[in-house]
Amino acid sequence: MNCRLTALLAAAALAIAPAPAGAAERSVVWSVRGEHNTVYLFGSIHVLRPGDVGLPRAAQAAYDDAERLVMEIDMDDPAVADPVAMAAQMQRQARLPAGQSLESVLGSDHAAVASHLQEAGLDIAMFDGYAPWFVGMLILQLEVAKRGFDPTHGIEQQVADRAAADRKPILGLETPADQFAVLAGLSLAEQKRFLLMTLEETEQADAQLEQLLTAWRTGDTATLAQVLTEEFEEFPELYRPLTEDRNRAWVEQLADLLDDRDDYLVVVGALHLVGRNSVVDLLRQRGYRVTQH
Repeated sequence: MNCRLTALLAAAALAIAPAPAGAAERSVVWSVRGEHNTVYLFGSIHVLRPGDVGLPRAAQAAYDDAERLVMEIDMDDPAVADPVAMAAQMQRQARLPAGQSLESVLGSDHAAVASHLQEAGLDIAMFDGYAPWFVGMLILQLEVAKRGFDPTHGIEQQVADRAAADRKPILGLETPADQFAVLAGLSLAEQKRFLLMTLEETEQADAQLEQLLTAWRTGDTATLAQVLTEEFEEFPELYRPLTEDRNRAWVEQLADLLDDRDDYLVVVGALHLVGRNSVVDLLRQRGYRVTQH
């Protein structure tokens, strides 16, 4: 999961391209030195177009140096690799309590959501037993696919495929159930707001994409952090559990990795690594020296 509604499209829908000629080469890769090892942090893009393969230079160097990989979820897990099993697990967690329906939760906004789904060839009645967050995620996935992007070509999948070929083990910071629980933990009113914000922001997504893509390509962490801050201020009930709470949990695990002797490449959504209380910021607060490449 990425951390911003449009970033779920934009940071996920990144077509890798070189920085402008003459620009100082920066990337969304950082390194942290432990006593006996190095832990690299790489801000990922979850989906890409089929032709957009290959890691940025700094990420490739970090991958080559690392003996082990860490991702948001364990891409070695057969259940994670099976999209049918993942979808079934997500649907189980997305069921509304008995006696409630999507129509009753959405109220007067039901028609607008139904119209958006109808444009995609879907009948909202299919989702009447599901929570608003589930429908919001479905719409985000549809918008990504409409723009030609596919998670099978994303950064995580590229890294996982290389790791399988190179026999490098992958660890997970959390489980898919943990990720689904973040949105499922919102109140129904907050879930409805998430869904309606998704509809609103997908209408503006194309205009917002280029700003985020350029920032990612050039390692412009200030712009990425500004984007996240604006969204956090607008919807803290969503972004605190999506970003800060998860970052804090991850940093506890990364601190343990820094006591190891193996080098690690940690691959997480790019917006987890920028701004206040990001993984990078929290590590620095603990006294670690974190260097951007």
